[in-house]
Amino acid sequence: MENPLLLLPQLNISASEDKAHFRAMRSAGREEPQKGNTGAKQKRNRLSLLLQRPEFHAGDHLGKPGSLTKAASVSPEEAVKWGESFDKLLSEKAGLEAFTKFLKTEFSEENIEFWIACEDYKKSKSAQELLPKAKTIFETFIQKDAPKEVNLDWHTREVTRVAVGQPGRGAFEAAQRRVFALMEQDSYRRFLRSAAYLSLLRGHS
Repeated sequence: MENPLLLLPQLNISASEDKAHFRAMRSAGREEPQKGNTGAKQKRNRLSLLLQRPEFHAGDHLGKPGSLTKAASVSPEEAVKWGESFDKLLSEKAGLEAFTKFLKTEFSEENIEFWIACEDYKKSKSAQELLPKAKTIFETFIQKDAPKEVNLDWHTREVTRVAVGQPGRGAFEAAQRRVFALMEQDSYRRFLRSAAYLSLLRGHS
């Protein structure tokens, strides 16, 4: 996967394109000198409204170092703890939120969403809750061609399929461990090298 904090290619505008656009706008202005100040003012107003539309800013956050912690203020000391272990990162609400946002920039948030679903599943208050929850988790993340299918080997997938038939609180234990290990070895390491995380260490949340 690509570096999560790079702007998507289609959102980058080269300097040459800026210049060409500026020349085109300037030429258009010379072609209609007869129009009065009222027409020019109306154009400026329309341009201002256009630039305020959401689609002109979609993806801007991907290039901002502090974007992963917009919802919460994180101290450098807290960010340092996140770097000590993957467990510590996920054990803190702000850390989990920051890591989830990071995975979304990599389009791999299904891994952390599955992990969170498993944590919620294990906290079910009654046995009656387990079967419908297990079915939903399996159909969403584990079965072949699931909408948010996570990367599991055949053995782990089969063990989980059997466990879901008569689910206990440990039905997804093997699959959750596997996904945790994949994130720890891959996405977590990239998170620690990301501009957003390094910015937190410097105290720029």
